Amino acid sequence: MSYPVTSQPQCATSSCYQTQISDWHTGLTDCCNDMPVCLCGTFAPLCLACRISDDFGECCCAPYLPGGLHSLRTGMRERYRIQGSVGHDWAALTFCLPCALCQMARELKIRE
Repeated sequence: MSYPVTSQPQCATSSCYQTQISDWHTGLTDCCNDMPVCLCGTFAPLCLACRISDDFGECCCAPYLPGGLHSLRTGMRERYRIQGSVGHDWAALTFCLPCALCQMARELKIRE
């Protein structure tokens, strides 16, 4: 005979679930904070995108796929619990691609 679940298991302490939301460590336009990343993002953005993808643990070809960069940025935001939305990710990558790539690269450097 089976018994239906009537209540979900509860955490014994308040620190079981991490719900703290953070911000990006650097702003979208703080490109000059890391000059090598800035130069790479300006003159070879696809190379930087491949490096970001590889450093994030994804295939280095992901940026070449449709929606690949958007998935990477959204995945990074979700993994590190960074405040934002898919719409903000889309706008940053569509209108400020080099700046968004540099921000992602700086974030990975800081967090890793």
